[in-house]
Amino acid sequence: MNVKPLADRVVVRPLDEQEMKKGGIIIPDTAKEKPMEGEIIAVGTGRVSDEGKKMPLEVKSGDKVLYGKYSGTEVSIDGDEYLIMRESDIFAIITNS
Repeated sequence: MNVKPLADRVVVRPLDEQEMKKGGIIIPDTAKEKPMEGEIIAVGTGRVSDEGKKMPLEVKSGDKVLYGKYSGTEVSIDGDEYLIMRESDIFAIITNS
C-alpha cells in the first residue's frame, strides 16, 4: 500500500467481527454491525498548533484501536477496504496487558 495520510489523519484497516457468537449462532453478513476495532496502517505527520508547532500523533502503525461506529471515510485501496479518519475519531489504543 502506498498511501501517506496528511496532518492528523490515519489509515485504519477494520478488523473483522467474529462470525459466530458464544451461543453458536451464526450472524449473516447483512445483519452484522460495522466493526469499531481496527489496526493503524499509516499515520500522518501530525497537526499544526495555533502557535505553528507540529503536534505528533499518539498512535503509530501497528496499533490496535477503538473508534466511533460511523467514523472516517471508507476507501478501497488495492482491492482492500480501509478507513481514513482523524486521530480525534479514535477513542482508545488496545493493549495486551
